[in-house]
Amino acid sequence: MKNGKKKLTDFQIKNLKAKDKRYTEWGERGFGVRVTPNGVKTFIFKYRFDGKVRWMTLGIYPQMTLADAHEAHGDAWKVLRQGIDPGAQAIEDREVERQAPTVAYLASKYLEEWAMPRKRSWKTDKRILEKDVLPEWGRRKVRDITRRDVKDLLRKVLDRGGIMANRTLALIRKMFNYAVDELEIISVSPCLKIKAPAPENQRDRVLTAEEIRGFWHGLDGEGMKTINPFIRFALKLELATAQRKGECCAAAWEEIDLEEGWWTIPAEKTMLRENHGVEDGLAKNKLPHRVHLTALAIKILQAAKALSGDSPWVFPSPRTNRPITPPAVNHAMRLRLNSLGFTFVPHDLRRTAASHMTGMGISRLVVSKILNHAERGVTAVYDRHSYDGEKRQALDSWGRKLQAIIEGTKSNVVSMIRGV
Repeated sequence: MKNGKKKLTDFQIKNLKAKDKRYTEWGERGFGVRVTPNGVKTFIFKYRFDGKVRWMTLGIYPQMTLADAHEAHGDAWKVLRQGIDPGAQAIEDREVERQAPTVAYLASKYLEEWAMPRKRSWKTDKRILEKDVLPEWGRRKVRDITRRDVKDLLRKVLDRGGIMANRTLALIRKMFNYAVDELEIISVSPCLKIKAPAPENQRDRVLTAEEIRGFWHGLDGEGMKTINPFIRFALKLELATAQRKGECCAAAWEEIDLEEGWWTIPAEKTMLRENHGVEDGLAKNKLPHRVHLTALAIKILQAAKALSGDSPWVFPSPRTNRPITPPAVNHAMRLRLNSLGFTFVPHDLRRTAASHMTGMGISRLVVSKILNHAERGVTAVYDRHSYDGEKRQALDSWGRKLQAIIEGTKSNVVSMIRGV
């Protein structure tokens, strides 16, 4: 084996010329540069293992610098001194690298094994991954994603809005935690200790009487004609009853008693989560929730019944045999919100109803019972009073005020406030 004594320099390598036949310029300890007839220069390591001469490719010049080639040669020499074939080790390392899980693989496992069985909003996760995460990281190895990568990605999303950036961080944090805890393909999440990129103050948006009137009539205006009518009904029902958007969307006719004027939401539905986690005061009492139906709420439901036909759902989806979903409501409102002339999100309707009720003098305890907020402490354990009477009176008062607002009769609104 030719074993050069000289140390190759970058100047020498740069000036090596192609010849009719492939040749090698040797340096120290089997380190060399192979030059092909078409001028390709490859760093190689020639060594002996188990009595046989072997060759190992280190990299191609100038993509691999001379300094990096010397470092790779030094590492291979150390492996050889340990009695291990560095060429075979390199092949094994490349195979391990080739088979290392990618972010695309992790995303599919997260969606299929964690999100889909547990989250009604898994499609939202899928949409975020496909829009912002996979185009950037899909082919990269999970173990190669760094905190810097996470921050760079969030900065790009932040350009479209702080809330979206926060949602993206929450999602990829869950996904990488799943990679650590369940798949065990990395030991530490790159999202560790990364703070939300934007502040998320608690929303306090409450629609004024004028905005309520604009919202109600705007839903029936020309700008909303292309929206699924059941979405419009669900939004009106949320404002009329102060119930959660998810519970309104998932309402079934077997829960509705139009004659007696009650909607009984099953315990399993009061436990449902909204799009991105716990909605305000999420009920965890595992009890059915009775909602009094005012004359206005019954009118909304009767209009929905005329369109839903034999469907078991109050607000059936036109595309599936299931009810409409909260994401569908959100999407429809984002598309058509400009036609209303003011901004809000669907959950503001529930807060608006609650705020107007307390503003009318209805006690916070009764409003809390209407909202089905979870209670804590000894009092909550022993207080089994259903508050049906109080809830009926409060919602009827709110229904009358809401009707007066919709009709635009200011004097009626004042009398409703004084009459409670």
